[in-house]
Amino acid sequence: MAGKSLLLSLILCVSAVGARAATRDEIVPAGTLLHCTMDEPNFSSKTAQAGDPVLCHLGPIATFGHSLFPRGAMLSGHLQESKDPGHFVGKGWLQLEFDRIILPGAEVLPLEAKIVAAPHLKTDKTGKIRGGGHPRRDAVEWMIPVLWPIKIINLPRRGPYPALKGESRLTIKLMEDVIVPATLPARAAVPSPPWAQPTSYIPSPYGLLRPASLVTREPSGTDARAASAAAPSNSPAYVEQMEQIPAQRSWDEQPPTAQPIGSGPAKSARSTLIILKGGSAFLSREYWLQGGQLQAVSEAGEQKAFALENVDLYQTVRLNRERKVEFVLHSKDGAMEQ
Repeated sequence: MAGKSLLLSLILCVSAVGARAATRDEIVPAGTLLHCTMDEPNFSSKTAQAGDPVLCHLGPIATFGHSLFPRGAMLSGHLQESKDPGHFVGKGWLQLEFDRIILPGAEVLPLEAKIVAAPHLKTDKTGKIRGGGHPRRDAVEWMIPVLWPIKIINLPRRGPYPALKGESRLTIKLMEDVIVPATLPARAAVPSPPWAQPTSYIPSPYGLLRPASLVTREPSGTDARAASAAAPSNSPAYVEQMEQIPAQRSWDEQPPTAQPIGSGPAKSARSTLIILKGGSAFLSREYWLQGGQLQAVSEAGEQKAFALENVDLYQTVRLNRERKVEFVLHSKDGAMEQ
């Protein structure tokens, strides 16, 4: 009895450990660098004010060999504070604060981070994006007396505003750990939008432009019936298999059919394969010669005319012989052509 209790306790412990491992959350540690892209036409203190929201499209983040966040994740924040550049002294700056990660499915994760790098701009230790000036250019221009009038006129003007224009790639450092639920990495393994659906293939009708290289020898009657049961009824393989099944029947199963030779256009219990020069093919129910052209009618009743010099007679005879179908050139009235 004690042994059974011990075994039961061991099984429960193993199950609990397995369940905990299966539902274990992922942690993005503090200090991780995130890369995101802002897409703003002109974001600066001239076009935005404190409190305006901003979005930054999050780049891929992988830990331990798998992606953490699904495609389409974004960082959401706002303009915390800004300062315009001074007239005579002082440079402008922007301070953006990102406080959450927005994921597909209306899931939001809290975030505490600061910007550590911005394109063509400098950042300080507090995460402020500081604007630049033109110290070298101004020094050179002040050394040229001819430019002094222009410099004096422009002296009261403000310096350049720090701005994020177009697609700006920002580098953000996490200040605290971010806990990612266990269901998100599994969803991130398939990076596809939620509206994506697998496409269905509908094959084209079995007729013109079928390469001769795809014509294979017919299978046995048992194999053809087994393959036809598994193939879709609207696929070319199904059509070909259903054509091959009657040819494998014994003579006592086939209904007696008789057709006088030369009584009309060439017809066959099975369709005739007409091979054209260049590799294309046409499956014909009946055919005949008329005016130097080979007239052919498909299984669907579509009539085609091919110039006789464009028909590969050698391949047509050889492939139809392999399919046990006789290919004989007849005229419309049934006279055999030499």
